[in-house]
Amino acid sequence: MKLFLAEDDAVLADALLTSLSRLGFETEHAASGLTAEPRLLGADFDAVILDIGLPGQSGLELLRKVRAGKPTLPILILTALDGLEDRVAGLDAGADDYLTKPFEFVELEARLRALLRRSKAHGEARGEARFGSLRLDRAGQRAWAQDVPLDLSARELAVLDVLLSNADRVVTKEQIAAELGGDELGANAIEVYVHRLRKKIEPAGVGVRAVRGLGYLLEARQD
Repeated sequence: MKLFLAEDDAVLADALLTSLSRLGFETEHAASGLTAEPRLLGADFDAVILDIGLPGQSGLELLRKVRAGKPTLPILILTALDGLEDRVAGLDAGADDYLTKPFEFVELEARLRALLRRSKAHGEARGEARFGSLRLDRAGQRAWAQDVPLDLSARELAVLDVLLSNADRVVTKEQIAAELGGDELGANAIEVYVHRLRKKIEPAGVGVRAVRGLGYLLEARQD
């Protein structure tokens, strides 16, 4: 497995590189957003560990650029900010998971392996999902309603994916959180993502019904 680490703290970066090497990962490192950008956009990696507080170019700005060019690349962000708005901002920018500093390496390892497992599973299951006039291209990370492209963030696409995969069943908030890659994200953040997605797909005749005490159900709207 080939990883990319963008971290400006030299002590932390050296410790991570050593620990990741012991686990068998080949890891390339950059200490700024400007030096990381050309490598991330020009080379292939299995996953990225990205510090938000990078010099030269912020981690969030770099994240948006990488996500635009490589929509399926697993990205784990490191941040010293643990507020809900900060976590949502990182996930909205395209991160698959986040870890707040300080952290234990064993947790980073567990989250990293979970990302790689999900990436592999998604790669094997890539295809097209449909529900009414909705259509999702998992490989291309694009969605349409009545053949009109939908402007969805990476997190909204992930919510739509899990709903489409369980179109005949209620999806719990825990299932959605697991798909978004952060169990600690919380119910409020999940509600935000579902609300945003609902507004964008309702004009196509598809709704997301909240089932009290259980979760959400994708359904055709009867207007």
